[in-house]
Amino acid sequence: MFHHITVLHQEAVDGLAIKPGGIYVDCTLGGAGHSSLIASKISGGGRLIAIDQDDIALANAEERLAPYMEHVTLVKSNFRRLKEVLEELHIPQIDGVLFDLGVSSPQLDEAERGFSYNADAPLDMRMDRTQLLSAYEVVNEWPEEEIASILFEYGEEKFARRIAKEIAGERKRNPITTTGELVELIKRGIPAAARRTGPHPAKRTFQAIRIAVNDELNAFKEALEAGIELLAPGGRTSVITFHSLEDRICKQIYQEYSKGCVCPPDFPQCACGNKPTLKVITRKPIVPEEAELNENRRARSAKLRIAEKVEK
Repeated sequence: MFHHITVLHQEAVDGLAIKPGGIYVDCTLGGAGHSSLIASKISGGGRLIAIDQDDIALANAEERLAPYMEHVTLVKSNFRRLKEVLEELHIPQIDGVLFDLGVSSPQLDEAERGFSYNADAPLDMRMDRTQLLSAYEVVNEWPEEEIASILFEYGEEKFARRIAKEIAGERKRNPITTTGELVELIKRGIPAAARRTGPHPAKRTFQAIRIAVNDELNAFKEALEAGIELLAPGGRTSVITFHSLEDRICKQIYQEYSKGCVCPPDFPQCACGNKPTLKVITRKPIVPEEAELNENRRARSAKLRIAEKVEK
């Protein structure tokens, strides 16, 4: 059974300001929580395109969205192909696009996917199980310096170099094949005193390797920019992030696209002609209420940012 509690469910969909006849894209179908709420609000010529690269998520969505399927199109793809997906469906413009960048609970809970440091499983971490790169190749084949770099950048792991050294040393003797072996190496790379405080010592390393395996940050940046380009005037983006790097990318893209004139302040009149593409609706991100956090601890790092396309 595909059990997943949707984070910021109502807030993210409300942020899209759904029009019954509008065309919307859920770039991260997952457990279909946001999609089912969007689909319940559209009618007539309205349409929802729901994208996911996970076969299990798509099969679950077929059941959950069954009452609305006349308005819904499910697509197996990576959301970085958003523009191509819509071209293939002959859709030139959309009224809203939603991203929920959290890993769905079934993916975390399904031990053989290798996302969890709490279960021993083969090193995998692929969102799309048909792609060639998995956590095994990252851990066993990438240069030690590159592993240290992704642990520091994507995981904000201050013991990145020590952990990378443990990994490089072990794989000279034997390939590292399971999440359990990786967890033990991570623990060896972190001083005992540091292991006794904070979250699980492997949390940051697993997060970093997952981001690298799935090229998550570049895919998100490309897809968000494509989504903004495809929005009709008045159309909106709703983005839920769970990681400071994801949130920074979203915030910076919103800032960049909401810039107007960039002429020096001492110019008597505008010479650049720049006009904003977006109006930022949420100057500060929306975060889950206490009641939602009590129900779902995985929501605690979620942030929602909303922006609207403006007429030029």
